[in-house]
Amino acid sequence: EEYTLTVGTVQLSATTFKENAEGVVIGTLSVIDPDFTANITYTLSGTGSENFEVVDGQLKLKDGVSANYEVLNSYSLTITATDDSGYTKATTYPFEVIDVNDAPTAIALSGTAIDENAAGAVVGDLTTTDEDAGDSHTYTLSGADANSFEIVNGQLKLKDGVSANYEVKNSYAVTVTATDTGGLTTSQAFTVTINDVNDAPTDIDISRTGLMDNTDGAEVGTLTTTDEDAVDSHTYTVSDDRFEVV
Repeated sequence: EEYTLTVGTVQLSATTFKENAEGVVIGTLSVIDPDFTANITYTLSGTGSENFEVVDGQLKLKDGVSANYEVLNSYSLTITATDDSGYTKATTYPFEVIDVNDAPTAIALSGTAIDENAAGAVVGDLTTTDEDAGDSHTYTLSGADANSFEIVNGQLKLKDGVSANYEVKNSYAVTVTATDTGGLTTSQAFTVTINDVNDAPTDIDISRTGLMDNTDGAEVGTLTTTDEDAVDSHTYTVSDDRFEVV
């Protein structure tokens, strides 16, 4: 609903407008001075006036131009009315930009690698870039490996009891979505890499366990060791000094 501001000769129906709205119409201009004749035109001056224009008697931001509350939240414009006889009057108005919720724009993760075999390992801290400095954010997970992860107190981590195994899978893909208090979102895909650590050998096998009697230095069998680390090598010790491994 329009109302008329009666400050000076040039009247304006409104002096507030929302940020982020390109080419937004602020208000309708009129003149109350009886000395004015027909064909009134308007000119604008003051800091930032180049961003505004008057079209069909309406003050508006130029097409393609919008205000950003976080950068500049008020303007002061002088509006000068001129009639066809050259008679002029100027009135200065303050304009206020109305803050609206801005969508978050980026998500950062302080770390992207964890060691294998560490259950519930923390990947890193999540932070969200948002022009609304006082906004808070909640996080959700999606992507191929989201079921292995959770976010607790702003940290991306493996779920409790879940650990990675480098020899089975050495990277994970997860997408984090941040939602602000106004319901606006941004998403970021992350790759979590798994650091290989030394795995303990799990079993020892011998090709046979019998030997002929009365044979000095007889070979019993060949030893092999089961170890997830495929390129690992092994040394052996024997608890009975009648034997050696060569």
